[in-house]
Amino acid sequence: MTKVAETVIFLVDIQSFYASVEHAERPELRGKPLVVSGDPQRRSGVILAACPLAKKKGVQNAERLFEALQKCPEATVVKPRMQKYLDVSMQITRILEEFTDQVEPYSIDEQFMDVTASQRLFGEPEEMATQVQQRIAQDTGVYARIGIGHNKVMAKMACDNFAKASQTGRFHLHQGNLQTKLWPLPVGAAFGVGRRMERHLKRMGLRTIGALANYPLPYLKKRWGINGHVLWMTANGMDASPVVTRSHARAQKAIGHGMTLPRDYHSWQDIKVIILELCEEVCRRARASGVMGLTVSAGARGADFDAPSGFHRQQTLTEATNYTMDVYNAALDLFRTFWDRRPIRQVHISLSQLQSDQVWQLSLFQDREKQFKLGYVMDDIRDRFGPISIMRASSLTQAGQVKDRAKKIGGHYR
Repeated sequence: MTKVAETVIFLVDIQSFYASVEHAERPELRGKPLVVSGDPQRRSGVILAACPLAKKKGVQNAERLFEALQKCPEATVVKPRMQKYLDVSMQITRILEEFTDQVEPYSIDEQFMDVTASQRLFGEPEEMATQVQQRIAQDTGVYARIGIGHNKVMAKMACDNFAKASQTGRFHLHQGNLQTKLWPLPVGAAFGVGRRMERHLKRMGLRTIGALANYPLPYLKKRWGINGHVLWMTANGMDASPVVTRSHARAQKAIGHGMTLPRDYHSWQDIKVIILELCEEVCRRARASGVMGLTVSAGARGADFDAPSGFHRQQTLTEATNYTMDVYNAALDLFRTFWDRRPIRQVHISLSQLQSDQVWQLSLFQDREKQFKLGYVMDDIRDRFGPISIMRASSLTQAGQVKDRAKKIGGHYR
């Protein structure tokens, strides 16, 4: 009988991705601490990425810029260039596809590879991982760490817990070293264990991954159902999910969009402008997905961090819609009822209970078909000529953010 080769999965992770790209582009900054951060004048002064030199000084991702500069005042602050990072990420994907046709982007700086069938061409896993690192460094100037395992969860934990701390940037986690390497680690180091779950597990006396792996499965399933089973499997290095080259189509449960405002919004007139812009974006996404929604949710967060305020409420409509003004009017009702009239900093709108946009209830009192078609026509114009080629007059006021958002990707400037 022909021996079936054991599956070999890589998780390729780029060290401090945004900061590494900036260092590669600016040779004069190499060897100097660097952080990537948004514009503090627009309240986005948060560390998106810090290079290893800055991290050694205590700088952490997601902390405020002014706090980071207190720890590392000599750091160079660079504004994010999201389009550049996306371009480099795609370039890395193309490099990985030279080694295998089974590449799955996991995030902008992490990608899975199934290299099981590639070993005949590129050698053993360690040898191949070295070649991947060298190609990425040669072509992009950034440094990749690679976790190796026989499934995705093993590769992920190998990378996060060992490869990132290794001098080679590589680590192979397998059943032979699972108990000696992975099990002694704190239970919070297991993939899928967040802070809240970590607290629950520690209250049960499960302080290491090994303790979780050896805990009776029926008790975990009784307490957390399928999630308890998945945690137990993860601790034991089990995962059946394949590397997929494209995302499987999944039924969306909701479509939403939120915005952190550039300043405190006090007046009802200004807030209505933002609500309308968000409703327009939510309905555009719904139309692009071919769905309508029956439930509108709206929420806001207050501007005062020391005295948190805000709300999140929803309203079910009489019939499903993706027409902007239907969603807008429902969102306005929610704000009128639940907004406490204090300044706000964040607003969020979403549409749920989704269904196909191919069927809708006819009305004797309004031309709903004409309303719906209007939204699709506006979407087509924006797709052809740009997101600000057609917009509502209210977005031209000082409160409007459409023009500024059109310059961004993922909330950050291109």
